[in-house]
Amino acid sequence: MALNTQPEKQDSSITTNHPPPLNTTILPITNPSTTTNHKKLTLIPLIFLIYFEVAGGPFGEEPAVQAAGPLLAILGFLVFPFIWAIPEALVTAELSTTFPGNGGFVIWAHKAFGPFCGSLMGSWKFLTGVINIAAFPILCVDYLEKLFPIFASGLPRTLATLLSTIFLSFVNYSGLNIVGYAAITLGIISLMPFIIMSCIAIPQIKPHRWLSMGQEGVKKDWNLFFNTLFWNLNFWDTVSTMAGEVKNPKKTFPKALFLSVILTCLAYIIPLMAVTGAVNVDQSEWESGFHAVAAEMISGKWLKIWIEIGAVLSAIGLFEAQLSSCAYQVLGMADLGFLPKFFGVRSKWFGTPWVGILISTLITLAVSPMDFTDIVASANFIYSLGMLLEFAAFVWLRRKFPTLKRPYKVPLGIPGLVVMCLIPSAFLILIMVIATKIVFLVSGLMTVGAIIWYFLMNYCKSKKWFVFANDDDVKDGELSY
Repeated sequence: MALNTQPEKQDSSITTNHPPPLNTTILPITNPSTTTNHKKLTLIPLIFLIYFEVAGGPFGEEPAVQAAGPLLAILGFLVFPFIWAIPEALVTAELSTTFPGNGGFVIWAHKAFGPFCGSLMGSWKFLTGVINIAAFPILCVDYLEKLFPIFASGLPRTLATLLSTIFLSFVNYSGLNIVGYAAITLGIISLMPFIIMSCIAIPQIKPHRWLSMGQEGVKKDWNLFFNTLFWNLNFWDTVSTMAGEVKNPKKTFPKALFLSVILTCLAYIIPLMAVTGAVNVDQSEWESGFHAVAAEMISGKWLKIWIEIGAVLSAIGLFEAQLSSCAYQVLGMADLGFLPKFFGVRSKWFGTPWVGILISTLITLAVSPMDFTDIVASANFIYSLGMLLEFAAFVWLRRKFPTLKRPYKVPLGIPGLVVMCLIPSAFLILIMVIATKIVFLVSGLMTVGAIIWYFLMNYCKSKKWFVFANDDDVKDGELSY
């Protein structure tokens, strides 16, 4: 029998400032989806949405070989999921099923440490998301440029980026369920050429190539190596902002996360082993996009073209998945009272948060002309700050609400959870320590902006300039039930 995803009625005197009494089995959900005119996400579409939130295919794993050689690249994609991906997925599974409302990590930080941390988490993650989204239409145009040189520069390139962003945003507006099923189609089509390439490569594989530590005299680039692993295996928690749109999330989320971890890891490791074992080229050639070159070497130009088309489809899937996450995060923050109520308005036709989609799209268009080298690195930096806060919230919620009903629970006590979170946290700190000065500056400015935004919203609320959700229940910035 399916678990009930609606909040149980609680006495209005219970607040988030205090643990629930011993007879309380579940904490109220702050913002479950209440609309009934749109379909909920089911297991398979959710798996592929998570897949596109995180990876979208093995595109972009090649620099790991360039940075450290085949053996360390293979070991990296075998070991790093246990260090990073699995802990992040476990945290997401437990907290998304415990608090299955739109907003995800914003709800978690708010429940653990109060509204300031909830708002700060929301700002950090939203900025990371919209900056990442801006890269995907540009990537689509980059691949189209190879087939149609007119898109190389100037007005045609600008128009192509602008129109592709607007079109993909409209697809997102048409409904999350449509986006989920589109993700399935895009995922299968973009993965098929890698499956075919890996099968064709089998007779050409020489296992001793897997043991290579790289060419002699080539210095290992640890910054590139770790950032490549991090970039390709993070963002597991972003799907949590859509928890209120999932059918029976208490059962569906853990299954979807478990299966998407397997799918993502296999999608990375199988092509990597096939190509490193079958192709012998200069280490410097392992740049992003080398898989397409390798496909031509292994099978022919037809497979190279297919992989290039797959890269475009993957970029589309990544755009749709991450735009959905950002849009539903805006809706969730409006439901929680962090943003004015109109930020949470849904489309009457499709039930989608059109204001969140519009805001995310406009910011994406605004940052798309910028140089992404430093701004994306800064996005990774503030994402790391958000993840440190998320891990802390995860452990603290276990201590703060020890009797809270958790449909999925990581089978560890608090000491075990601390150890589980310390390992990826150490990696996050490493990523931040090796950042450049400009990244520190931009990330600092973004964080200051996020703090100012929190106090600005509180000021608007005190002056009643805008209508905020839960105005009757919010006392000193805290939601009560």
